[in-house]
Amino acid sequence: MVPTVEQVGDDERFNKYAFGCVAVASMVNIIFGYDTGVMSGAMLFIKEDLGISDTEQEVLAGIINLCALVGSLAAGRTSDYIGRRYTIFIASILFMLGSIFMGYGPNFPVLLLGRCVAGLGVGFALMIAPVYSSELASAKSRGFLSNLPELCIGIGILLGYISNYLMRQFSLKLGWRLMLGIAAVPSLALALGILAMPESPRWLVMMGKLENAKKVLLQVSNSEQEAEHRFKDIKHAAGLDENTPDDITVNKVTQKNHTGEGVWKELLVKPTPCVRWMMIALVGLHFFEHATGIEAVMLYSPRIFKKAGVTSKDKLLLATIGVGITKVFSLIASTFLIDKMGRRRLLLISTAGMIFALGVLGFSLTMADKSSEKLLWTLTLSIVATYTFVAFFNFGLAPVTWVYGSEILPLRLRAQGVSIGVAVNRAMNAAISMSFITIYEAITIGGTFFLFAGIAIIAWIFFCVFLPETKGKALEEMEMLFTKKSSTNVAAQTDEMS
Repeated sequence: MVPTVEQVGDDERFNKYAFGCVAVASMVNIIFGYDTGVMSGAMLFIKEDLGISDTEQEVLAGIINLCALVGSLAAGRTSDYIGRRYTIFIASILFMLGSIFMGYGPNFPVLLLGRCVAGLGVGFALMIAPVYSSELASAKSRGFLSNLPELCIGIGILLGYISNYLMRQFSLKLGWRLMLGIAAVPSLALALGILAMPESPRWLVMMGKLENAKKVLLQVSNSEQEAEHRFKDIKHAAGLDENTPDDITVNKVTQKNHTGEGVWKELLVKPTPCVRWMMIALVGLHFFEHATGIEAVMLYSPRIFKKAGVTSKDKLLLATIGVGITKVFSLIASTFLIDKMGRRRLLLISTAGMIFALGVLGFSLTMADKSSEKLLWTLTLSIVATYTFVAFFNFGLAPVTWVYGSEILPLRLRAQGVSIGVAVNRAMNAAISMSFITIYEAITIGGTFFLFAGIAIIAWIFFCVFLPETKGKALEEMEMLFTKKSSTNVAAQTDEMS
């Protein structure tokens, strides 16, 4: 019996070089997170300075996700052609250009243009960072390393909230422009830094650059034996014989694995039962991540706290910083637990906690809305429920969506399959961020969070039924796992019919 990757190599949890590469690549998500966090507070000042309406605020908040949808779909094919590393480079450049436009922002149209350009960068970043991380990591540490992009988003959001509070003291015209424009500096630094990182070994194999792929694997593995086993698994997944010589010509591989050829057909038009099951799990995860209302809390938390009874602008921004701190600490906890507890268990605990927190938040905001005077207990309960919801969301659903989604698809389908998931993710994000104010004005803010709680219950049932555990499985073993899962369900259906 051939030993698996988990049975070879050192006892180290992860390779330090692999950790460094993934950490640098994940920095692009700090910039995205910063943009999300800083916009929640900046909109308070933008509304006052430019005099924009509630509808224009919804458009400004949501347009970045519609553009991210386009960016994520383009990123899948782009990363298959030019590589994972250069796709991260493009994301960084788009962020830089978007930040410059937003920082300049003399009027609403230019500000909106900056959000659109940054949105394309968001789509590229959200698609490529988890794919690059999962393809560089070994099975034993993949959950830990693949969670770094999500942790970086949390850190970025917190930095955005802190930036709102610190820069509130600047003049009205300068303050919000500085909040948004300063992100151009780290974007440029990252664009230059990512060029020093290695390419994904799995992409190199897919392109026929076997010798280069093996060199990268020797760098990111804990031993030569582990690198050799991973190399054989990757070659097998790419449709090559395990004993294929390292100096094979590019043409011999690409004729067999032409990037992008027939991928959309295999994913959406005529998928195998295994791939269909993978896509249901992938799309469902990305749909429910935002359908349960997290964007309403992260983007409109100042409005929520204002409805609960916080009136001072300074106190609103401070309460929002608490949301960011809660998010980061929960993500840190999940980063260390995801490989121990498993994806499925973490997800179910997280969603159950979210259901409880959303129900409590809906109740407290309803009571605050119906009261003619300020109630301390509803204010306290609303803040605690908000923090609890953010904590449970980031403990499981947030990290598992990106880790699970980037690891289940076969190599030939991974980049473009993940891009479909990210497109669904951004579409739901845009739907929530562009309609939240309209919805809560129609059914009350408390009623809106009761609606999110109902959706979370459906999500919990979906996760129970459709998501098998992937902890400890090599990327090349996922097809076997989902084949067993789909075969079990087909057999069950047959038994029921008979």
